[in-house]
Amino acid sequence: MISKINLENILFLDIETVPETQHFSDLDETKQALWEQKSQYQRKDDFTAEEFYDRAGIWAEFGKIVCISVGYFAFKGDIRTFRVTSFFGDEVTLLKDFKNLLNTHFNTPYHLLCGHNAKEFDFPYIARRMIINGIELPHKLNLFGKKPWEVPHIDTLELWKFGDFKSYTSLKLLTNVLGVPSPKDDIDGSEVYRVYYEENEIDRIVIYCEKDTIAVAQIFLRLRGDELLTDDEIIHI
Repeated sequence: MISKINLENILFLDIETVPETQHFSDLDETKQALWEQKSQYQRKDDFTAEEFYDRAGIWAEFGKIVCISVGYFAFKGDIRTFRVTSFFGDEVTLLKDFKNLLNTHFNTPYHLLCGHNAKEFDFPYIARRMIINGIELPHKLNLFGKKPWEVPHIDTLELWKFGDFKSYTSLKLLTNVLGVPSPKDDIDGSEVYRVYYEENEIDRIVIYCEKDTIAVAQIFLRLRGDELLTDDEIIHI
């Protein structure tokens, strides 16, 4: 029962990713050919590999992380707060900083990571990028040899499915039906490439990523039957 989980033991998170280079032409010939093969099924004959390249950030082998936003609950008596912070900029630096957070503050068997569609995207993406960048995996992301019930991850999409594996519910849709404030009031995931490479506005991406993290926490509260966070309970640090 998720209502029995101590909220202070959960680290909520979201990531934003972009293609590893701004232009397809910036890749060497081998990587270009590999991208053409990798994307062939998704783009079919509608786009060339180059035209489809702005979506390369979806794959950890062809993308990179530009922001990881995290949030966690803190209680002092009857006062509840949700503290949000972000790691952004150079990928190696932000991955190491995120790993340090896990190792120093979320390293016990009771600690859990939570995201939306995170078991399918965020968690494996972070782990793959750490390995690609030569960073040893922290315990919370090293799933080798673990049984399903030993994996310290919560996925709000999985919770919402209630065992139904046929459908996907976006964060935007789920916030809407649950009466949670929408995080998609400026940009959405399809615009991160443009905002990062063409407009160089990492701050907008960070704000967007933090709003998604807050939305995940709000959904989790709704699924527990708890009161939603108010603006004055949310602290950006």
